[in-house]
Amino acid sequence: MIASLVRHADTPARRIETVEVAIDRPDPDTLALTFLVAPAAHLNLPEPASPSRTDGLWKRTCFELFVAGAGERYLEFNLSPSSRWAAYAFDRYRTGMRDLPMATDPQVEVTTRAGAIAVRAAIDLTGAGAGPLTIGLSAVIEEDDGTRSYWALRHPPGAPDFHHRDCFALELPAPEAP
Repeated sequence: MIASLVRHADTPARRIETVEVAIDRPDPDTLALTFLVAPAAHLNLPEPASPSRTDGLWKRTCFELFVAGAGERYLEFNLSPSSRWAAYAFDRYRTGMRDLPMATDPQVEVTTRAGAIAVRAAIDLTGAGAGPLTIGLSAVIEEDDGTRSYWALRHPPGAPDFHHRDCFALELPAPEAP
């Protein structure tokens, strides 16, 4: 499945035209995402680094996944083109934030294709629950002139806020029993 992200109206991009996400669920506990940004020539990307859990990735070009089951609890995953990542659990909207233990760390891979950048990662959804899930996909895009734009499946009214449930706009059915 391919999802197109939309830019927040208050954060115009100067040169970035599209942000798309290819979504695959190869097994019940894994979500594979490939974020594709075009054109890539004017992106400001963080320097490549050793894969590790790192806070504050959203301050630069970063790709995000939010996952919610029933109730107010949700998970947030940040994926940097540097190969660094973060994973958090929340009890409810922006409350009770803590590091999410991961059985398998996300491995972020970056490639270029026909003038676009592709950022791919497989996310371990073990902590998300077994039922249907609602997800939000988003991106903070920083261009080489410092312009920063915010992209999501859908935006709530007001300032960009990826934690808002209006951004959780894609339904994933519960995995089928084997």
